Amino acid sequence: MIDINLLRENPELFRESQRKRGADVTLVDQILEADTTRRSSISEFETLRAEQKSFGKKVAQASGDEKQALLAEVKELADRVAAAKSTADAAQEKQDELLLTIENLVIDGIPAGGEDDFEVLKTVGEPRDFSAEGFEPRDHLEIGELVDGIDMARGAKVSGSRFYFLKGHVARLEQALMTMALDQAVENGFVMMTTPTLVRPETMNGTGFNVKHDDEIYRLERDDLYLVGTSEVALAGYHADEILDFSDGPLKYLGWSSCYRREAGSAGKDTRGIIRVHQFNKAEMFIYSSQEDAEALHDQMLAWEEEMLAKCELSYRVIDTAAGDLGSSAARKFDCEAWIPTQGTYRELTSTSNCTTFQARRLNVRERMADTTDENGKVKKGGTRSVATLNGTLATTRWLVAILETHQNQDGSVNVPAALQPYMGGLKVIPVAKKK
Repeated sequence: MIDINLLRENPELFRESQRKRGADVTLVDQILEADTTRRSSISEFETLRAEQKSFGKKVAQASGDEKQALLAEVKELADRVAAAKSTADAAQEKQDELLLTIENLVIDGIPAGGEDDFEVLKTVGEPRDFSAEGFEPRDHLEIGELVDGIDMARGAKVSGSRFYFLKGHVARLEQALMTMALDQAVENGFVMMTTPTLVRPETMNGTGFNVKHDDEIYRLERDDLYLVGTSEVALAGYHADEILDFSDGPLKYLGWSSCYRREAGSAGKDTRGIIRVHQFNKAEMFIYSSQEDAEALHDQMLAWEEEMLAKCELSYRVIDTAAGDLGSSAARKFDCEAWIPTQGTYRELTSTSNCTTFQARRLNVRERMADTTDENGKVKKGGTRSVATLNGTLATTRWLVAILETHQNQDGSVNVPAALQPYMGGLKVIPVAKKK
């Protein structure tokens, strides 16, 4: 949720944000109109309520015909107070509805436009030249089948399309990747969290996902619960309705969970292999911080993601995502895209988002401000304000696609990156499976 006070003071800032996103600019004026109506309605209600209280004293002091006349006026006034309260409540509800529909204010300087309007910030490493090595690379699914590590056919038999089994060394490779991410996160002050994968609608909505209109979300109607597409959702709700203490620095969590997405809008896209699937595992960084620290922490989260990519010996690029491709809660998002040899292009492996105060306002997560002392030495207790939230992926199942394809050998075996070998029991090469 955006800051209504900031919108009231500088509506053009939000209009420009909406333009960059390709979103409805008139929504800003609708919110301002609703805000004006709400404030005038509350003012009228409070005036009438004060008048009603004053009438109560007059009635108590009156007698006879005067008292009867005053009682008639009191009844009329009570009806007006009730009507004013109803109008004020309706205006508040209307404003709240509108505030839940407007997306986060984007950070100044990010690219405008949609999915294809990103800016490449840097490219790291050179894609492997397989032609110079004298062979044509296999895609990740063919490799996965050769090493008996990916079984799509039985995944579809058991659960339907876009499901799969990971087996043997490939299953262990995924766990190795996740564990390496965990170790790196813990070394940098994160607390490991295994999180719920089913959440209430208020948690999903609070994080910025629209449960009524998002076709990507799985819903369990009988229980009114939702399967998460990222542990960000559960972690964002973890401190809902709490006041946090940042005296020892930001709160950093590493969420470890399975994730679920319907992929409703991706018919015919990436149907081969495990690039776009309904269930996957992910290690997700999530940080609560003061507003002032958020942008520096965002840069740091990107650096941690790049550190993981370097350990996996992958060629990649970093992009500054365009405003129209951010999602509702992000004010800025960096994606790291790894080179996929058989596709001849970069594909997203990880992203990190600065959500500023957007999620915290919706979930009522605040920090206690420091006490202040006035010129007379009187201590004034510090108030509260919304915190900032940030998220970023350190590892996910999709990374297997880039690792298998990048590090394949001509016979279909796969070299294990040196950093992952200790997590694989010292295994250096995933061998081609023996034919049965």
